[in-house]
Amino acid sequence: MTFGERLQAAFDTGGQLCVGIDPHAFLLKEWNLADDAAGLREFGLRVVDAASTRAAIVKPQVAFFERHGSAGFAALEEVLGAARAAGLLVIADAKRGDIGSTFDGYAQAWLTPGSPLEADALTVSPYLGIGSVAGPRDYAAARGKGLFVLSATSNPEARGLQTSRTESGGTVAAGIVDEVKRWNENDTGLGSTGLVLGATVDLADFGISDLANTPVLAPGFGHQGAQVSALRSLYGPAAGNVIVSSSRSILAAGPEGVATAISQQAREVAEALAS
Repeated sequence: MTFGERLQAAFDTGGQLCVGIDPHAFLLKEWNLADDAAGLREFGLRVVDAASTRAAIVKPQVAFFERHGSAGFAALEEVLGAARAAGLLVIADAKRGDIGSTFDGYAQAWLTPGSPLEADALTVSPYLGIGSVAGPRDYAAARGKGLFVLSATSNPEARGLQTSRTESGGTVAAGIVDEVKRWNENDTGLGSTGLVLGATVDLADFGISDLANTPVLAPGFGHQGAQVSALRSLYGPAAGNVIVSSSRSILAAGPEGVATAISQQAREVAEALAS
């Protein structure tokens, strides 16, 4: 199966909520866990366990594991493996980006079947040129894996760059969207290369409209201010392609409340899509 087909199957069976696994230092403290590799591992495995029967997708934020060096990566490997073993679709939020063989190396690390860091998809940055993503895209596609390419992101400091105009007159962000859409043209159903489009940005301001069959990873719901109930108004006809990413608004419920928080947000997503 292609990644797009696998993502559609995840939507059909478990809905469009994506549970972030973001072990911030303050959250570890609130969960009565140490800010070390053992604490990260326990935090991640608890979230996986809570999500396994209540959602279909999880997204570990790699940076929070990476800050603990090799021990943190070992904890991440266990969390990734447990999530995939539980049948969850795993998006590694690593935002890798580079050129040539270096970018290919990142793809091999995260998207090779059997790799210690194997995930189902990887977030990547195209801001060394969208062409730099072509090699990793091909590598991912050949292995049934996916990419999510940063385009219009929810951090305000990116707006100036992403809304800059290219020689063709469109914005930089819209040019990335158009190229990713072109890559997905031959896919039936959902494409296998997605976009990161923040829920807190007005896509029209970035010159983005039609998203065709392109998956969208949408951070910004919950703590950052976007309302799940506004899903259709934010993404229009593409709402059915959107992965609703929520992290702190779920994780803040603590170890005793995280399962209930996941169930509640999954219901809110389903209701928003049904309206």
